[in-house]
Amino acid sequence: MGQKSSQFTNEELQDYQDLTYFTKKEVLHAHTKFKALAPEKVGHNRNAKLPMNKVLQYPELRVNPFGDRICKVFSSSHDGDCTFDDFLDMMSVFSDSTPKSVKAEHAFRIFDFDGDDMLGVRDLRETVDRLTGPHRLSDVEMGHLLENILMEADLDDDGALSFAEFEHVIDKSPDFAKVFRIQL
Repeated sequence: MGQKSSQFTNEELQDYQDLTYFTKKEVLHAHTKFKALAPEKVGHNRNAKLPMNKVLQYPELRVNPFGDRICKVFSSSHDGDCTFDDFLDMMSVFSDSTPKSVKAEHAFRIFDFDGDDMLGVRDLRETVDRLTGPHRLSDVEMGHLLENILMEADLDDDGALSFAEFEHVIDKSPDFAKVFRIQL
């Protein structure tokens, strides 16, 4: 490939293809999308790191109530700022060809707001609040919903969902892989 069409060597593209669920063509398309978020910053700097507010300009992240969490989970520095590698990992996980189990692992991390490897009541409440947006549930409605979630999914009755319990719920959800996606 000539310099005009790609900043990457064939070996680099092959590595990206091997490490993601993308083809070489999709890797190049992802780079075009990443560069479009901040052309002045990325330009020919392959190591550019975009601040989270720039990454959140990606159309599907802009409207996603978990956009900030998605950026933080995929950021190599965990502050939400993203390198191209971070962005590519994110887009790969949200692609149609990614296995449901990989998507479930990342969804769990996105919903685990306090980072304790469990989805406790606070994590579940924050998740529901973000999903309902301006139509917040009353305290009574929220209490009932959280109680029902835990009654259905908390198999060991410890008041929180482990990854295994979360994955069990995801396994029973036929639409999960279809909705846990971002168009590249």
